[in-house]
Amino acid sequence: MSRPAPRKIVPEVPATPDVVAEDPVSGFCGAVVACTSTTVTLEDRRGRRRMFPLEPARFLIDGQPVTLTRPVAAPAAPARSASGSRAVAGLRARTARAARIWVEGIHDAALVERVWGHDLRVEGIVVEPIDGLDNLPGAVAEFGPSPARRLGVLADHLVPGSKETRIASTVTSPHVLITGHPYIDIWEAVRPESVGIRAWPTVPRGVDWKTGVCAALGISDTTVMWGRVNGAVAGYRDLATPLITAVEQLIDFVTAPDDAAAGA
Repeated sequence: MSRPAPRKIVPEVPATPDVVAEDPVSGFCGAVVACTSTTVTLEDRRGRRRMFPLEPARFLIDGQPVTLTRPVAAPAAPARSASGSRAVAGLRARTARAARIWVEGIHDAALVERVWGHDLRVEGIVVEPIDGLDNLPGAVAEFGPSPARRLGVLADHLVPGSKETRIASTVTSPHVLITGHPYIDIWEAVRPESVGIRAWPTVPRGVDWKTGVCAALGISDTTVMWGRVNGAVAGYRDLATPLITAVEQLIDFVTAPDDAAAGA
């Protein structure tokens, strides 16, 4: 007679502020902000809060069932991330979603990660550089966006009449959102005072923008200037409002409930 399989032990995890948990029934995912003997309250990156019962094996952390328990000490007051959202110390990142955010290049990806990296890990969103928008329609078709597989695209120089705007207008899927900023390059979306200059130089048409900026500032190597730009960004206050708004819209879009995205 065979022995019964051993029962899987579901670990107990104290509901402290460093815990990001997901309720698989509702799909709500957030950080612990309060816990009593019978309930736990989670807050997502948009500041929405929901209270759940402290039931055995109720929650998921990194996709694995856990039982949240009341901690010995009360949760500490929340800190803030570089984007201004509630920070989660010792973050346990959510399993990556099928949704994606695309940016034009590696500098765009680095700045988005620098400011919104914490939020993206909480939400399980991956940011990918695509080396410009020229091949965007084909790349979108290959990606296959759907209500459960949303795509957000951050574009440079998204202004009336620009090449980027013309390309963006050819993508019509309701499951794709293209937002952007008016600047020719994402460097220009960093506040000049944060970089230590009075203003970004005006570069003549036909001249590569980064090369022209470096020449005007007396810097011979664009790599050196990029290090200066990247190092100047400590948080959202170092960025221009149009970029902040564009990225926040993309994060909200790709993390929206399926039915909301389907009706977008």
